[in-house]
Amino acid sequence: MSVIDSAAAPASATQTLQHVVSHMVEAVNRARFVEMPFWHLEMTDVFPADLYLRMRAAMPEAREYRALKGRNKVNIKADGTATRIKIDLYPEYIRHLPAEKRAVWALVGKALHAPELKDAFMRRLAPGLERRFGSDFMKVDMYPVPMLTRDVAGYKIGFHTDTKWKGITVQFYLPEDESINHVGTRFAQRKPGGGGFENSHRMSFSPNTGYAFAVGTDTWHAVDTVGPEVRTRDSILHTYFVDNTASLKIRNRSKRAANFVMNEVRHVGR
Repeated sequence: MSVIDSAAAPASATQTLQHVVSHMVEAVNRARFVEMPFWHLEMTDVFPADLYLRMRAAMPEAREYRALKGRNKVNIKADGTATRIKIDLYPEYIRHLPAEKRAVWALVGKALHAPELKDAFMRRLAPGLERRFGSDFMKVDMYPVPMLTRDVAGYKIGFHTDTKWKGITVQFYLPEDESINHVGTRFAQRKPGGGGFENSHRMSFSPNTGYAFAVGTDTWHAVDTVGPEVRTRDSILHTYFVDNTASLKIRNRSKRAANFVMNEVRHVGR
């Protein structure tokens, strides 16, 4: 069995996995579809309640993540520390976690890779996907890349629409309680002529909630500077990369392999 296939899994994994996937698909299906400032879904009760508690209890320690540097290393402070760190939720990345944590995140990672979940997002985000890919948008292959991320004081990202490589952007919020609900993602419209933004809408960074949108030229979103009152801003960034040509398939899988090598090198050096 390869490293990629050898992650630990909880007992009765198949039954448990199906329960989690079904719950998440239902969360997508009943999510509120919001048209302003651009088309997006707003989800609640994303994960089964008992699993969410297990996820909170199984949060990795800071040393178990690696830096997500961002473009031009914008997430790296002058002292070399990072304001955003990540763990890719693939079996080969989480294999270094303690067994009890690994079992939880292996289950979550498998659920996020479920084709049923991808199809649910694509159906609910039909307007944006059809505008970009045409009427056959459901036939466009998407490659899921889920990351457990942690932001700390100083993290920020200005308004951007996401790269063309991405088809769907999803984020699940994982706070312990409502105490930092003011640090949610902001959505906005570009003012006519490009002079700033308007109709700003901030998501509440509330437990077990999330959003999703089909990436387009108008999907402007940002995160204001995270203040010192925030110990950790935990979330799952779940991206579906466009995967409908041979070159894109090679690109997506090569990035996964390269990240695996870097992750292994980091662990060897510890």
